[in-house]
Amino acid sequence: MLAGGCACCTGKDDLVAALRMLSDSQSRKRTDDRSTRRIVLETSGLADPAAILDAIQKDSVLVHHIRVDEIVVLVDALNAADQLRTEYLGRAQIEAADRIILTKVDLVPDPTLATVLATVRKLNPAAKIEAAVKGQEFALPDLPEVPPYNLPRIKDAGEAIAPTRIDIPDDVDWAGFSVWLSALLYARGDDLVRVKGVFETPAGPLLIQAVRKSVQPPELLPPEAGQRQNQIVFIGRGYTGDELRRSLNYFARC
Repeated sequence: MLAGGCACCTGKDDLVAALRMLSDSQSRKRTDDRSTRRIVLETSGLADPAAILDAIQKDSVLVHHIRVDEIVVLVDALNAADQLRTEYLGRAQIEAADRIILTKVDLVPDPTLATVLATVRKLNPAAKIEAAVKGQEFALPDLPEVPPYNLPRIKDAGEAIAPTRIDIPDDVDWAGFSVWLSALLYARGDDLVRVKGVFETPAGPLLIQAVRKSVQPPELLPPEAGQRQNQIVFIGRGYTGDELRRSLNYFARC
C-alpha cells in the first residue's frame, strides 16, 4: 500500500536504500505466509505519487521484490477548494489514486462536502472514495448532487481525466499487444495517469498496470479475478476510446 505523496528528489536515494534494507531483511526470514508481508509507505507534501513507483521500478533489486498494491490519497475537505484551485500536484495526486479518503469532513457543512466530493469524482471517476474523522472511518451522509468546483486551468494541468475500458479480442497478437502498450506509454505516458488490465493466461489471470510511464511487473491473480479477464482500462486525457481501439487493432491484429 502506498500512501499518496512522494519523497523529494534529495530523499530518493535514502528511500531506495531503506526499501532495499527491508526487502533484504524479509528475504532472510522463513515464513509460510508470504502474502502477509506488506510495507505501508506514508509521505507528506504535494508531489506526484508516480515518482515513488518510478524509483522502485528503476532499481534493479526493488523491482523484483516490491509490488505497489494501492495508492491512497488523503483529501482535506476543509481546504480542498483552495488547494485544488492553485496546486497542479494536488490534482495529480487525486488523479493517480486507487483510493481517496476525505478527511476533516466533520468540519465542513454538507453543501461544501458535496461539492468537494463532486470535484474529486470529476478528477478521478474510477477511484474508490471514503471518509475519515480523526483517523476513524466515517460514513458519508446522503449528499445532494451538485456541480464540482470550477477549477481554473493552471500550469501543467490539462483537461479532466476519464476512464476508458477496452475489451481485448481473443485473436489479439500478444507480442504486438506488448509492443503497442509499450509504445503508447512511451509516447503518451503523461496523459495516461493509470493503466490496468486483467488477461487470461494458461497460468491464470494476469494483472498488468502502470502509473504514467512506469509499468509494474505483471502479477498472477487468484482464479476468481478471471471474471474480468481480457480487459484493459485507461484513465487519462487527450484521446478517445475509438482512437485507442483503432491503434490497438493496427498494431496487434495485423
